Parts: sequence; structure tokens; C-alpha cells
Amino acid sequence: MTVKDWLASNDGQCITCDVDSQTEALSHPYRLYRFLTDLEDILDRISEDYWRLEAIRPLVRRLLTSSSWLQIPTLEPNPETGWEVLTLYDEPFFPLTIQLVAWAPGMTSPIHNHGCWGLVALLSGEEKNTFWQRSPTPEFSDHIEPVGECLLTPGDILCLMSDAIHHVEAIGNEPTISFNLYGETNYNQRFEFDPEQGTAKNF
Repeated sequence: MTVKDWLASNDGQCITCDVDSQTEALSHPYRLYRFLTDLEDILDRISEDYWRLEAIRPLVRRLLTSSSWLQIPTLEPNPETGWEVLTLYDEPFFPLTIQLVAWAPGMTSPIHNHGCWGLVALLSGEEKNTFWQRSPTPEFSDHIEPVGECLLTPGDILCLMSDAIHHVEAIGNEPTISFNLYGETNYNQRFEFDPEQGTAKNF
């Protein structure tokens, strides 16, 4: 199966990235605690979000390849809400959050940015990401318009810059499960958008 990596830029462009095809012969799995230590080293060494994501992508690919527990379905969408989140790591005063996220088929997220860099690796199902771009008008300062989309299938990785605007839709007949990694959120810069009203609100 061919896997793909993408980067969603701050202006909504979805850029194809080179997939790190190098696979190490590991005598033991790449444990989550080692992954976290490697992430901390990257955060200490690299301050610019784009280059952080470039350094983190190969680590996530290694985690997907060598950690069999990520391939075992452990999360089901809540039947009432259509989605569910399982937090794997969230330490106070440390700028990293790691989650498993499940969406029921047909569910669509609000249009939003994250106010931080982020990375989504799809574990199962199919997820369509639609990307939006700010396009203010004299009447609506928060007007946005769609500029592209990409389809994630299992093994694909999507990196998100802090102001990348998107919404996700679980397509197909089975739930999606993704491994999500986020930096420190700037809540003053995190918005949910309404393209019909041309508005944005903090959330």
C-alpha cells in the first residue's frame, strides 16, 4: 500500500511531502515514551513550526510502522455525538497533546483552525479534509472560501500549520480512527468559521 504525506499551509494550500521510506530494523518497538523524548528534543532544537513538522513526520511514520498497538482498534465513536477522543498524553505546562480520535461514517467537523501546529495520521477508515482560505470582503472580515481537499487513507499523514483552516468528513462505511498530535494552542488564535455568515468565533 502506498502511503502519502501532506502539509496544509496557513493559506490553505495542501502540499505533497516526501515520505520517509527508510525503515530501521528495530529489535523492539518504538515506544511512546521514546517518541515523546525525541519530540521534546525537536521542540528544544527547532523553533519554527514548518521545520518542526518536517522533523516530526519521520518519527510518527516510525511509530506507525513499529508500534503494533496503534493498529489495534481501541476506540469507537460515541453513538450520541458521532465522535470520540482518547487522550494518550497531556502533561500540564508541557506543550504537547496526543490523542486518538474516532469519527462515525458521515460525520463532519466544524470548519476550524487549531491555533497551533498539528499532525494527523490516519489509522483506519477514510477521511476527507477540505481546506479553506481567508478571503475578507468589505462586508465580512472573516470571510473564507474553499481552496482544495485531500483524502486520507490508513498510513497517510497530514501536517497542519497553526492557521491552516479545514474541516474533516469521515467517508465510507466504517469509522475513522486517527493519531493526532498538537503543539501548544494559542486560544486567542483558534477559531470556528461560518462561511455562510462570514464570521469566526473563538472556541
